[in-house]
Amino acid sequence: MDNKTQNPFRLLMNKAIYAILDGDKKFENYAFSDDGSTIKISMPYLSGPDLCELSTLFGLPVTYTWDGVNLSRWQYLNNLFEHCIETERCSDLLAYLFDKQQFSDMLSGHEADVIDAAYKSLVQVIIGKINGTLYFGGNELVEIGNQFFVRRIGAKVEVQAPKIKNIDREYIRSISSRSMEDVEQKNYDSAITKSRTLLEEVFCYVIEKKNETPSTSGNMNNLYKQVKDLYNMHGDANTDRRINTLLSGLEKIVSAISEMRNKDSDAHGVGANRIAIDEHHARLFVNTAMAMADFILSVENKVNAT
Repeated sequence: MDNKTQNPFRLLMNKAIYAILDGDKKFENYAFSDDGSTIKISMPYLSGPDLCELSTLFGLPVTYTWDGVNLSRWQYLNNLFEHCIETERCSDLLAYLFDKQQFSDMLSGHEADVIDAAYKSLVQVIIGKINGTLYFGGNELVEIGNQFFVRRIGAKVEVQAPKIKNIDREYIRSISSRSMEDVEQKNYDSAITKSRTLLEEVFCYVIEKKNETPSTSGNMNNLYKQVKDLYNMHGDANTDRRINTLLSGLEKIVSAISEMRNKDSDAHGVGANRIAIDEHHARLFVNTAMAMADFILSVENKVNAT
């Protein structure tokens, strides 16, 4: 039995825990301390399209179709856990799911300290419920130093620095090539998904190369801002005007890619407000994302080589 088969995160791979993680399962009420209003304790609800978006974010592009055959929501989570075990990203997945930002719709409208207290209480109860499922097997889910582990109850866990996935120009070319194959096959949504995921991966990679933790995953603009700050990419009076113009253009590229991903990607299905994408638009999207990814990687190589 290999390490992946023995991976302790596999203990989370059952329908009862999936029902907790995707927000299906709701528990007792939580009362806010400021106004006494209540909410059911649960994870934020993840729809089928939400789960497709989440899978794509973690490098497993998935298309959700309203008219075709769709998987059950637990199956999307099951496939995603398999992928994250393969790529050693289960802790990252749980960190994303339990990130405070994910609970914003449930907790907004209260004072900051009330939100913080509510968030901590919700997470504590939810992890406790998951551990209720794991208990009779002698295991538990714990968070230590912003990392998640499944361990034997009470066992000591050695926290290791996260491994940085190696991203180079060959990797960028390979993803872009696969994206263009999607364009040739008129699967424009998948091409957009792959390209945006590539750009997010590059942002996270260069941030981690600075020994920093990427900001909340899924927010392209926040990630790019962090890259700019870490690599001093802000334009200034000592920089040639034309270079500053290019840097300003990058802001618009990132913003457009981020918005396009929300409105036109395969993760959100088809609706009345969905914008049609032509082949030339898809090609522009793929080529622009590739150029942006290559530029950011070049900045990282130059800065960290000095």
